[in-house]
Amino acid sequence: MRELPLAILLAAVAVGLLFLGAGTLRWPAGWGFVAATGAGFVLHRAHVARRNPGLFARRDAAGAGGAAWDRVWLAAFWPLMLSVPATAGLEVRLGGRPLEPWLWPAGALVFGLGLALSAAAMAVNPSFEGTARVQRELGQQVVEAGPYRRVRHPGYAGLALWALSMPLLLLSRWALAPAALAAAWVVLRTALEDRMLRRELAGYAEYARRVRWRLLPGVW
Repeated sequence: MRELPLAILLAAVAVGLLFLGAGTLRWPAGWGFVAATGAGFVLHRAHVARRNPGLFARRDAAGAGGAAWDRVWLAAFWPLMLSVPATAGLEVRLGGRPLEPWLWPAGALVFGLGLALSAAAMAVNPSFEGTARVQRELGQQVVEAGPYRRVRHPGYAGLALWALSMPLLLLSRWALAPAALAAAWVVLRTALEDRMLRRELAGYAEYARRVRWRLLPGVW
């Protein structure tokens, strides 16, 4: 399936799980989550389309040859992400105690930072794809522009921040656990892909010696 229809489908499923789980449409935090994430992703896509024309078409036409481990990773990742709104909705239905309201702006900040990192990475990387593989047919090269000057995997950093922002935007205590698991799953993919690129992408090992950090400067 092409990327935009798939994204719309995933968004629809997430909203459905959110409010079906809650058993009500009268949930301000749920609608705040829908509004914030919807607006964020529209702006994200518009920025990338303007700065890196053709990237989405290339992503839709992504070639074969992705790592076998990555297919397993992808099969688990989106259910993990969808479990966050599902868990938050269930918490509302069962009368759980929500997080403090002041955490909503913090969640919006984390979400915005994650989208900004992702958009900046996609804007400068013509090989930014949804699968873990070396794009030999496109002559993939190491990218050192934009956020790649500071971390080797800014797109994954943005993805992890997106996962961690969701419980805060939903003010859900219960959703903290699946969100943390989804973020940890992103860290695992980062480690596996980094190892693959060191082996298979010319110049990556030298780049990794110059840019030490995978996701978070000073930490990892």
